[in-house]
Formats: sequence, C-alpha cells, structure tokens
Amino acid sequence: MRRLTCLLLSALLLFCCTGCQREESASLELFAMDTYMTLSARGEGAQDALTAVSREINRLEQLLSRTLPDSDVSRLNLQGAAQLNTDTAVLLQQAVALSRQTEGAFDVTIAPLVNAWAITSDTPRVPSPQEIAQLLPLVGSDHITVTGSTAQLDERCAIDLGGIGKGYASDRAAQLLKEHGIEHAAISLGGNVYVAGTRSDGTPWQVGLQDPANTGSIALRLALSDRFAVTSGGYQRYFTAEDGTVYQHILDPKTGYPAQSDLLSVTIVSRSGTAADAYSTALYVMGQQEAILFWKGLMADGDPENDFDMILINNQRQALYTPGLAEQVTLEKESSYVLQALTA
Repeated sequence: MRRLTCLLLSALLLFCCTGCQREESASLELFAMDTYMTLSARGEGAQDALTAVSREINRLEQLLSRTLPDSDVSRLNLQGAAQLNTDTAVLLQQAVALSRQTEGAFDVTIAPLVNAWAITSDTPRVPSPQEIAQLLPLVGSDHITVTGSTAQLDERCAIDLGGIGKGYASDRAAQLLKEHGIEHAAISLGGNVYVAGTRSDGTPWQVGLQDPANTGSIALRLALSDRFAVTSGGYQRYFTAEDGTVYQHILDPKTGYPAQSDLLSVTIVSRSGTAADAYSTALYVMGQQEAILFWKGLMADGDPENDFDMILINNQRQALYTPGLAEQVTLEKESSYVLQALTA
C-alpha cells in the first residue's frame, strides 16, 4: 500500500485573510517520489517559486529513483561504478556519514534486502532465513566508496536512497524558496514537511502528527516556523502474509527483517531535512531506549550541525518529547496519548 501522509499541515492552502489580498499566494500539487505532495507559498513571486520547486523535485527524482532505469542510482547499482550528478554525489556522501553516525541503523546499502522483501511493491514476499543470511553481508556503508562525483559499490551491493531522498528534496525546496525571496511557505513531501515563516495571521504553522494506531485522526500538533519535520513509522506501509503475520516496511539493516521496535512513530524536527529523514528511520529502528541515548549523545557533543528535537510515540500510549518542543507541542482534545518530557 502507498505510504500514508503522517504529517498534515493544518490549513495548508488557506492563506486568505483580511489584508492578504496585497500579497501573492500560490499553491501547487504534484505526485513525485512515490508520494503526493502539496506546496504553498505567500509573497511576491510565489507562483514562480513553487514552479521552480516542483521542477527541482522532478529533476531530483530522475537522479535518485531506484526504479527509473536512467537514474544515477540505477546506473550505479547496475554497473557497480558510475559518474554521478553533483546532487547525487553530495547526498550519497551525506548518507554514508549518517549511516556511520547511527552505527548502521540507517543504511542506504539495504537495497538487496528491500528487493527481497518487496514490501512496497505489488508483490511483497517473506524471504527465507537462508536468503536473508546471504544478503546481510552486502549491507553496510563500507561497501560504498565516493570520490568527488564518482561512486563505486562492492560486488552485488546496491543502494536505495528512498529513506533520505525526500529529505534532500525538501532541503533544496527551502533553498529555492529563499533564493526567490519567499519568507512564508509550507511544503509537504509526503511525510516530509518544511515550513517557513508564519501563517497569514502571523502565528506559527500547525503541523499535525497522525495517530499511528488510528491513521484517520491526529494525535498531537506542533507549532513550527523555519523547520523541517519528518515522521517515520511502521504503520505507513506494510503487508499481511498468508499466515496472518503483518510485516511493516522499515527494515533493520542488522537483522534483515522488519524492525521490531517498541516505537510506533518517530518525528524529528530539525534545520536539515536530509538529516531529519535519516534520523527518523534510524531512531525507529533503534527503539526507544537507544533513540533517547543517541539524542543525548548528540546533545552532549554540542555540535549545532547535529542539533534536533524529536517526538517518540511508543506502544505504551506515551508521546515523549525533547525540551526544545515544550512550548510547541499540544495534544489533540480527544487524543489518548500522554505527553511526557525528556531531559538531556
């Protein structure tokens, strides 16, 4: 089944209010990178800015897709070595660094396992333990060598940038909006959201997080400005085997099986869409205890490049949030979750 949008922008397209007629507002919808996307902006040149963003998203899809035969990723996977577009090379370098930082909880070389399970395809299957054991040695960032714009893979290895590509696209969208002088915008690339400035009434954007146990409702909301927010969870895509076992789509690179996590969803709030995308997957795979330790470790390092906030929704109906979101997070009135603050 297609990935469900887990971040919903409240009143995304509702820019009109008293006095707003003096400002240009625009909105655009498209389907790219296997997800439905909505783009909205307010300010002089808003329509031109969104057109530029949509073109960039489509351009990146042509480079980063694992299923398009002429993409950089497909050529690299097929040939084992390839000269890459600058964007592809930069993203692959970032992906390798994030894999090492998360000790393999996020890893783009998981493609052979993704192919074996085929959970997001029309013909998902359960690989045998023997097949998984044969594929596991092919997974690991050490199998990739990136030198400038050239990349090389070890024999039989392959990459899948699906867990980080939309994050990179959202970073590029934010950059293009800035270049066009747009200070107020909301970009939703499936479960990857970027919000700039404020809504038309001057208040922060309201980003709603789906209830993992009831995807038709919102569990809580985040009031955000000039931030990226990305959510990952096993409820987004899954399939049910003939014996009734449900297998979710996020694979653990260390075991080769769908992650057995005590978390229902992970939301990362960051200044980097690329990092937020990778972290949301990695921390879900880690599970609650390791995810909290990972966050504390990065906070202790004091490197602003690694700074992020998060919300962990666990299977005990708790929504754990980091201190930076204390003034931004609110539960929906009918939500059955309990908010609980984390400490660094």
